[in-house]
Amino acid sequence: MDSVAGRLKELVVPIHEVAYMADEPNEALQALGFEGYWPLYFASRSAPLGKVPAEVVDALFYNFVPGEVAACVPSCWEVASPEEVLAARERGCVAALRGILGELADSPVVGRCADVLMKAAFSAPVEGRMLYAGLRSIPVPEEPVARLWHAATLLREHRGDGHTASLVTRGIGGQESHVLLALLWDMKPRDFGRLDPLSDEQLEVVIDGLRERGLVNAEGWFTPEGRKLRDEIEELTDELAAPAYECLTAEEVDELVTDLKPLVEKIVAARPF
Repeated sequence: MDSVAGRLKELVVPIHEVAYMADEPNEALQALGFEGYWPLYFASRSAPLGKVPAEVVDALFYNFVPGEVAACVPSCWEVASPEEVLAARERGCVAALRGILGELADSPVVGRCADVLMKAAFSAPVEGRMLYAGLRSIPVPEEPVARLWHAATLLREHRGDGHTASLVTRGIGGQESHVLLALLWDMKPRDFGRLDPLSDEQLEVVIDGLRERGLVNAEGWFTPEGRKLRDEIEELTDELAAPAYECLTAEEVDELVTDLKPLVEKIVAARPF
């Protein structure tokens, strides 16, 4: 049987991901003066941490090619402050959700779901969760759609911090994690967009490292050991995410799943891919 963390991942993550999948958040950040996608991405996602060095952002985000973060941080803070970036990101995400959900955005279900998710989000352990801890320091919005997105973001980044810990525990580096995810999706690593910054030679070095460990075969696909390891990483990620939801009763979880499903179906249907 699927864990609660695993079940709710499929409903929580799409709400958060309007930050990356919709136009409105980018437009709100571009209005501050950001040009191009990556400067506003690194600014908006790292803003809860304040003006930390690129090395800190790179370590926390884990899977970017060397130099990608430093090309945008700390220069992004010459465009706008972390506080301005956080406010713009929230405005954009709320506008995106309202556009997607239509009349559902003002239904009582949004407020109910936001309250239950916020209860879980503030029940999660903070220790070792740097990005999540930064988000915990931000004032919680009152408006229901904003609260829903903020709660989903807290839970997503809590899970993300745990996923990074899971990868580190299993000895999987950032670029290796992208290769394993591509293979999980039955996609050749060269076709996986987040690996674009690597040259063919650099990518082959990453794949060779996985091949030497018996995780990838000669053709570049999973070995049974590789697929088993990827499954174990996801299982450990679920295990590390689980404490956030221990405060919820079985009835609250069931109601949350029922209430969120129609909202998330609309969000997923609106994705640009």
